[in-house]
Amino acid sequence: MSINRRNFIKSLAAAGSVSLLTIPTSARAAGKGKVVVIGGGFGGSTAAKYIKMMDPAIDVTLIEPNQTYTSCPLSNEVLSGHRDIASLQTGYAGAAKRGINVIHDHVASVDAAKKTVTTNGGQTLGYDALVMAPGIAFDYEAVGGYSKEASKLIPHAYKAGEQTLLLKAQLEAMPDGGLFIISVPPKPFRCPPGPYERAAQVASYMKHHGKAKSKVLILDANDSFSKKGLFEQGWKALYPGMIEWVPGANDGKVERVDAAAKTCFTGLNDHKADVINLIPPHRAGKIAQQTGLTNAQGWCEVVPMTMESTVHKDIYPIGDCCIAGELPVYDMPKSAHMAITQAKVAAGAIIAKLNGLANPQPWYVNTCFSTLAPDYGISVVHVYRVTNNQFVYVKEAGGISPIDAPPLQRKLEAEYCVGWFNNVMADAFA
Repeated sequence: MSINRRNFIKSLAAAGSVSLLTIPTSARAAGKGKVVVIGGGFGGSTAAKYIKMMDPAIDVTLIEPNQTYTSCPLSNEVLSGHRDIASLQTGYAGAAKRGINVIHDHVASVDAAKKTVTTNGGQTLGYDALVMAPGIAFDYEAVGGYSKEASKLIPHAYKAGEQTLLLKAQLEAMPDGGLFIISVPPKPFRCPPGPYERAAQVASYMKHHGKAKSKVLILDANDSFSKKGLFEQGWKALYPGMIEWVPGANDGKVERVDAAAKTCFTGLNDHKADVINLIPPHRAGKIAQQTGLTNAQGWCEVVPMTMESTVHKDIYPIGDCCIAGELPVYDMPKSAHMAITQAKVAAGAIIAKLNGLANPQPWYVNTCFSTLAPDYGISVVHVYRVTNNQFVYVKEAGGISPIDAPPLQRKLEAEYCVGWFNNVMADAFA
């Protein structure tokens, strides 16, 4: 890692998700209009906060069914016992204090023609701009034998909270010498390094809690994964012989499960386990689908300059529900940091439009830390610009942790990860 990249990583950890978007000062003048934000995760909460902060005259309403948000980033550390789930949770008092109208309810429907949002509780709200940030929905039926009901026996734990605690309890109950299977869905899915970090955190629990003879088997529908060389190096150094990865080309795709028998079936083999963590394929959140915002693959396509939907004007899909890049490969990762950046781009575009200003020039940045142990962290940074209204990856602006880094650097990156997390939580929710 060059000194420049090291300093960049430190600045990301220290400053959280500082926007790379410059909003004209005049955009902070008295604005007009109503903005509704659906979804109170990293993306939605950031969008609501920055719109209200930059132009207090805009009426902002945030609709989120849950009163407590539980972060997916760092939730794998709950499995290893290195973190308590309460440390990942926050409420929406910060939004309310900023003058944002917070409604805890589900959205029943969106009428894009009339520009209205209706909640399950019967409220109908008009909008001039709608930020769509519902996150992801799981395609349970894509894996034979799996369902939302079956996830109570075979948890996915890819929406942090009850599922995380269920998987943790199953891990704690498994015998020494047992098998823990992680089934990884086809790309794209949220937090691309998440399953592989999870393997390390699960192995950490096994190693330090009397289950060192146990094994983690990763059955992967894909043939490669984010930070692969770094993860494999870390697995070997920290948990030798405990983690095995099987790619899709080597019969790694799980086609069917038997929840009661705790068995995964691939094309050629069956794998009986003590614990199965099956992560089903992802799609955009249900309300995005119902609103007609999704493409044939189930994701919301956006205009790079503004994050506005390519389907409906004045609707801005951000975060995990949207897709960015060109088929067949979508380059922009689904991460908390990217959701925050997209939220700020959408906020700038909305403020500019409501105030009759030119759209700001957007930049998109992502950083993703993965911790394999409390003193072992790795990271990757992506930066994107917009050229001719297309996302362009700026390779020279990003980078990845070097494979030959000394132990001190791995330890520092684990510390930077904690700093990054604390700051993005504050950036989105404070």
